[in-house]
Amino acid sequence: MALENCLRVTTIGTARPQCVSPFSSTSREKLVLPTYKGFKKSMLKNSTLPNPSLYATHGSYRKSSFICNAREAVDGVRAVTDSTWEKLVIGSETPVLVDFWAPWCGPCRMIEPIVGELAKEYAGKIACYKLNTDDNPSIATKYGIRSIPTVLFFKNGEKKESIIGAVPKSTLSATVDKYVDI
Repeated sequence: MALENCLRVTTIGTARPQCVSPFSSTSREKLVLPTYKGFKKSMLKNSTLPNPSLYATHGSYRKSSFICNAREAVDGVRAVTDSTWEKLVIGSETPVLVDFWAPWCGPCRMIEPIVGELAKEYAGKIACYKLNTDDNPSIATKYGIRSIPTVLFFKNGEKKESIIGAVPKSTLSATVDKYVDI
């Protein structure tokens, strides 16, 4: 799932697209791919394309670019807000882990790298999000979050389990394993 974010390539006007490793030193890399003048008219005449004129570049050169977002998809635990909650968490087809945190919370900073590791290990099997309780108090209130860090697990839009406090990775992994379809 994470690598599908890596394959956003413009194919019109490109020769042979190439992908570099999404795990390189920078989080976002931009490549300029080789280009050519477009389809030859002889190719278009024998083509089974519905409207070949749409695919011709009419003698102009196109610069094709590629931006690899896979590192961000693998590395990051994305933020969720009041406005994106329904779509990202409730409407998710995969199980969801949500870390309720605040910037001033020391224990929250302790489990942040653990949640990041779980996002990498279970990429494609679960979605991991973090919700800042200072900026989004209505969601925290709705789910009765009284202490942070609190990690909630959702499956099919329903809250399944909650873990309160800075717990070891093994505790979170065991809980994730319960809800992941293997």
